[in-house]
Amino acid sequence: MNLGWHNKPLSKLNENGRVSDQDIVEHIRSAVLMQRLPPNTKLPEITLGEVFGVSRSVVRKALTRLAAEHVIDQRPNQVARVRAPTIEETRETFSARRLIEGEIAALQAGKLDATTMAALERHVTGERQAYDRRDEPVRIEHSLSIHHLLAEHASNRILGTMLTDLVLRTSIVIALYKRPSLASCYLEGDHAQLLMHLASGDAEAARRCVHHHLDSLEALLDLSPRSADTDLMAILGGQSARA
Repeated sequence: MNLGWHNKPLSKLNENGRVSDQDIVEHIRSAVLMQRLPPNTKLPEITLGEVFGVSRSVVRKALTRLAAEHVIDQRPNQVARVRAPTIEETRETFSARRLIEGEIAALQAGKLDATTMAALERHVTGERQAYDRRDEPVRIEHSLSIHHLLAEHASNRILGTMLTDLVLRTSIVIALYKRPSLASCYLEGDHAQLLMHLASGDAEAARRCVHHHLDSLEALLDLSPRSADTDLMAILGGQSARA
């Protein structure tokens, strides 16, 4: 998942040809993860077609993929909307991720090869450096990459697939419901500590570290209603549709 280009002007997306459904998926996903599209924001096909300069069929493909990733809700004969998970669903998502990722970390403790550990360390360092320079998009990219690497190298492939799905689900929930006063959900030292336990082979410490990390993230959420009055052209296209 590439989040780093989320601020790229739409004109840049068209330099090498037409905008694809994948471009739209990544652009909207990034806008949600960066809290620029709040819960329940309507995503009309016609408007998105105008924003991205594509046909409605391309927009439909993108919306179908976003629905499969749980980024949006798409129902027959209704305009697609950015997902607005309920409090119960949010709690259940975090609970499921604690179980799955905690088990994966415990199984991986002392068993990850040097190449994977080095990659994890690079992302931990990159996350901290991005936070220090207040580059939130890059910080998020490094943070997600850490968890995706754990999923990719899970000894149980089924658990790894489940974790990949849960990482995106919880990331979206965090983006949608993070307390507005928080500039970042960075938890200093959490990922570094997890790597220490993975390297030392302490399975239960790795499991506890994952649980603590997710508990702390969940505590940062504000599940109060958010306004969904947004200007899609301004957010996704770089200019105001109302101008």
